[in-house]
Amino acid sequence: MTRYQQVLDELKQQPKRWLITGCAGFIGSNLLEVLLRHDQVVVGLDNFATGFQRNLDQVQALVTAEQWQRFRFIEGDICSADDCNRACTDVDYVLHQAALGSVPRSIEDPARTNAANISGFLNVLIAARDAKVSGFVYAASSSTYGDHPALPKVEANIGKPLSPYAVTKYVNELYADVFSRTYQFHSAGLRYFNVFGPRQDPNGAYAAVIPKWTAAMIAGDDVAINGDGETSRDFCFIANAVQANILAAVTPLESSEVFNVAVGDRTTLNQLFSSIKQCLQQQGISYPKAAVYRDFRAGDVRHSQADISKAQQQLGYQPEFRIGQGLEQAMPWYIELNS
Repeated sequence: MTRYQQVLDELKQQPKRWLITGCAGFIGSNLLEVLLRHDQVVVGLDNFATGFQRNLDQVQALVTAEQWQRFRFIEGDICSADDCNRACTDVDYVLHQAALGSVPRSIEDPARTNAANISGFLNVLIAARDAKVSGFVYAASSSTYGDHPALPKVEANIGKPLSPYAVTKYVNELYADVFSRTYQFHSAGLRYFNVFGPRQDPNGAYAAVIPKWTAAMIAGDDVAINGDGETSRDFCFIANAVQANILAAVTPLESSEVFNVAVGDRTTLNQLFSSIKQCLQQQGISYPKAAVYRDFRAGDVRHSQADISKAQQQLGYQPEFRIGQGLEQAMPWYIELNS
């Protein structure tokens, strides 16, 4: 039995109270689903800036009526200290996922990204400290590695940020470290590497590459690749990210730590294009077009791959899905959404 399965079994026997900020978003709604399936009591906070009511509706359809009754939703904003204080009341664990993601969005509107990702983060951090929660986990980002060239990425070695978004995520880590040393309030930051899976929005200017390309292929539209297609990423299926969050929350920490959340692999955009095309073919959807290449995107790093040994050793993290397995799991959801 893995440590993750052991933790889930223990939680089901002794339910805890959890807060998920950004609970109507992609990662937040997947966390909500798993926690409710294991009979946890969950408070969710979201302002629907990037989340969707349909994500909450889908979770409700996947759990029992009794499990859904364990969920309390607060429509509120992490930029409101009062909303954060209300959400943290009587909570054991906080999973802070609310943020404004996307490098391009941060370049176009750095002030709004700063407000949500730094001021909002600080509000949640203070509220969780004052509520004396047992565990605080927050969504960090692999963008923090910036221009550091070494591969694989190791938590202790980072470079200069390449976007306003990356700056905000690095500041989160700095605040978490200061709160650990100043208030003895320890936390875990999870540096996500290109998480994908069901309930990830395929629409809009800032859609992530996998849902965006999949939707385009299903519609028969062109797929545009930024650069020459040899840019590589460590794509991480959502179930792996959920596992890391829950393990990090229940693991006692003696200081604030950051952990890479990925699978420790590299996939080029050209390889990704072929893999999505193949998965759709297996589902009876043919995409006859070749990719369209355009200029590199500002603020993007060339290659990204995680060293996940720290999370494995300290949290017991064992990613269950590589990219091919994750695409196979996610493809029916993408097809249903876009049909």
